[in-house]
This record gives sequence, C-alpha cells and structure tokens, in this order.
Amino acid sequence: MGQVVDRTTFSRRDRQRYRIKVQRCLDTLGDLLGSYPFSDTEPMTGVEIEFNLVGPELAPSLNGTDVLDTISSGEWQTELGRWNLELNLPPRPLPGDQWRQLEHELLDLLAGAGAKAGDLRTQLVMIGILPTLDPGHMTAEAISPEDRYEALNDQMLTARGEPIRIDIAGCSPEERVNADFDTIIPEAACTSMQLHLQVSPANFGRYWNAAQCLAGVQLGLGSNSPFLLGSQLWSETRIPLFEQSCDVRTPEFHNQGVRPRVWFGERWIDSVLDLFSENARYFPALMPLTSDVDPATQMRDKGFPDLPELTLHNGTIWRWNRPIYDSTGDTPHVRLENRVLPAGPTTVDMVANALFFYGLLRTLVEADQQLWRAVSFEAARENFQTAAKHGMHAPLYWPGTGWVLPDELALRKLLPLAHEGLARWGVSGAVCDRYLTVLERRCVTRQTGSSWQIDTVAALEARGADRMTALRGMLERYLAHSTANQPVHTWEIPD
Repeated sequence: MGQVVDRTTFSRRDRQRYRIKVQRCLDTLGDLLGSYPFSDTEPMTGVEIEFNLVGPELAPSLNGTDVLDTISSGEWQTELGRWNLELNLPPRPLPGDQWRQLEHELLDLLAGAGAKAGDLRTQLVMIGILPTLDPGHMTAEAISPEDRYEALNDQMLTARGEPIRIDIAGCSPEERVNADFDTIIPEAACTSMQLHLQVSPANFGRYWNAAQCLAGVQLGLGSNSPFLLGSQLWSETRIPLFEQSCDVRTPEFHNQGVRPRVWFGERWIDSVLDLFSENARYFPALMPLTSDVDPATQMRDKGFPDLPELTLHNGTIWRWNRPIYDSTGDTPHVRLENRVLPAGPTTVDMVANALFFYGLLRTLVEADQQLWRAVSFEAARENFQTAAKHGMHAPLYWPGTGWVLPDELALRKLLPLAHEGLARWGVSGAVCDRYLTVLERRCVTRQTGSSWQIDTVAALEARGADRMTALRGMLERYLAHSTANQPVHTWEIPD
C-alpha cells in the first residue's frame, strides 16, 4: 500500500482486467522461481516502525503532515491516521554488529525527529495503541489526506457495505469496546514494528512455517497494547483491533467461512508461491489498478518482471507473516515480513525482539526435526490468539514440552536456540549477549510493556485517579522511560 494511487473509483471492467493481470503475474512468478538464479548471499534485513503523535496534553495530535514536512527526511512517511508517522530504515546485513549500529542510528533519528516535532509542540510515541485515544479522535477527518488512503477507505467500506464493527471484550464485563465506525480509522490506532528478512525462494516455505510457530511466543514476550478507548482489553489488543478494523466481511460472509484480509493463514506451506496463489484465489481486488506492462514480456526483455498488480494485491492482504516480492535494483528477491510485534516500548527492546526472532528462525529452519511437522497449524494459531489475550500469562503449546508459559519456554529452550541461530548468521557475540540478555531479564521479571502499563494504571487509580487521568499519567511516565531507552524490565511501578 506504499504505491502511488492516482484513482479512487473503479469500474467493473477494472476489476475484471485486474484479476486477469494478477493471474498473469502469478504465472510469470512461477516461471521466475523455477528458472531465475536468485541470490543466496549475505542475509539482508529491514525494519519499519509506526509512531503515534501526541500534543501537550498527550492526546493524539493530528498534525502528521506538518511534522513530516518539518522532519524533511525520506525515511519518514505518512500513515493512515493524521496522528501517525512511519519510519523506514534502510536495509542492512544481519551479520556482525550491524544491529548494534542500528540501535545507535535509530536513537539518533528519533532524537532529531523528536526535536523537530517538539518545535510543533508534538511528541513521538512508540507504543502499540495510544492509550489516550477517545472516540472523538476516530473520525473521517483524522484520515491522512492522500488519495491512497481515501481509495482504501472507500473500497473497504464499499466491500463491507456497512459500518466497521469493533467489539473486543476485556477481563471484566465493564472493560469492553463495542462501537461502529463509518471509516477504517480504527486501523490507525494499531502501530507496529515490521521486520523483514530476505531469504532464497527455495527456503521461503520453511522460514514462513517457522515464523508462524513463533508468532505466539513473540506476542507473549513482546505485548505492548493493553488499552483501547479507555478500556483494558487484551494484552496485545492491537491484534483483534487490526483484524476487525480491516474486516470487509459482513457477519453472513464471516459465518460462511470467507477468509479475512487480516489473516494468520490456515495451513503449512511448501513455497512462497503457495501464499501468492491463495491471495489470488481467495481475495477480490480492493485497488484494481492495472499497468500496460506484460509480465512475461518484461521477464524476457529484462530478465525478471516487476509484477505491480501482484504486489499491490499482496499489499491489501495483511497476513501476520507476509510474503514480499520486490524487484527494486538489479535483481529480484523475496523476503518474509513479520508483522506480529507492536511498536516500542524502547529502541533497545525492539532490537532485542528482532534479534530473538531472527536467531530462532535460523535454528528452527535448520533443525533436523522440523517444528511445524510436530504441531498442528491450528495449535500455532491458537497460541497466537491466546498470547494476544494473555501475554506472559498465556499457556502455549510447544512440541516436546506441552503447555508452558512464554517466559519459561524462552528461558528453558528458546534463548539458547536464538543465541545459536544468531551465531550461525554471523552476528557478533557481543551483540548476541547485549540483546538476548534484555529478553532474558524481561522473562525473569515477567514485565512487558503491556504488564507495566496495566500495573501503572492500577497503581495510579489506587491513588484516586480516574481512568483517563491514570492513562495520561501512565503515558507521561512511559514517554520518559522510552526516550531514555531504558529496557522495559527496569521500569518501576509507582507506589
């Protein structure tokens, strides 16, 4: 969805042509995967981080365009909500101390962008859901003024044919959000960190399967989104919120088993082509923009195709682990995009989360006993949902162990495997020790961003604050800790 969209209305013929073109792209991709000598060199990674903007009272600030103009850097761009910005860091190799350098670069970028935003009395917040959002902020006027967002909103609402329903229950009857929205603006409340890893097409199926197995663990150890519209809901409320805010199915289509566009999936795969084929087979077009380029002709002339229709279609299907085909530069590649984790709480926590994921992927993919052959896909999906609800307190099923909490699983099994995997990638020992120790201490203290938010709000309410006052007090403390880059396991709870 980062592509330029120059139209907001489409005809029936547009949709028909687009479907045909997507299939041509899919056929050409199949030929490419079977014949092109894809690079299998140094692993490349990438990171995208979504931010919230808040004003002096810590409420959402709708001046994203002004902040973007002030920052004036190509690494920053708009997002769906006016209170959002996205930072795209340049791709970098995984080996060596590259990710230690990334931490320093990210801190420098945030300091520079934060100072410029401060000139507009605005602060940047890395958090899964901004806790000071209220229904008054969730209006059509809060959508960023770009054609692609207008088109996406119009097409999704047209496909659904009725308002977007958000219905998420918390741990008690009074903690619940149940509301209808006439736009897709609830999606803008979900801010994440997206991790990219370039892999060879021959290995993609194994990497995707392993990533699906790890999704529940990632959420259990990294949740950071417990509050929405004043209510305490799931440990990672961003998961059901994103699923519901992008759900273009009516209840009847849901009951028929029509697949949702925010999707965990339904089976283990053998090839990246399996996922792109499912996209073409199951999901109608949202943005049927066709080009004049014939993919097969381009492949003959250029050596590889751009496949714009296929990549645009893929960008409107939000798998939690998404396949990416990219042809920028001199060669094409495929990569895994992991969309599971929320933004924040700190730069050091996010780097720790990323390296834990990358290290485990390598070890699981190269293991003699493939993990996904020992667990059903339904169990992996249930782990994901359970961890989103309960975070560190989620009982997860793990082959050879049975039911286990995320912190115990990480301490007993996964942290050593992550260390081993990072060593195989060629990541320096000092980098492994620094960031995996952050994960270890988080497991020992059992304090995530989500649990700290919940405990801090409870402590402030115990002092006599009402919920919204407690949320603002919590966010004020959160910003101070996050800016100082203190790992979340060290954050203190107010007395």
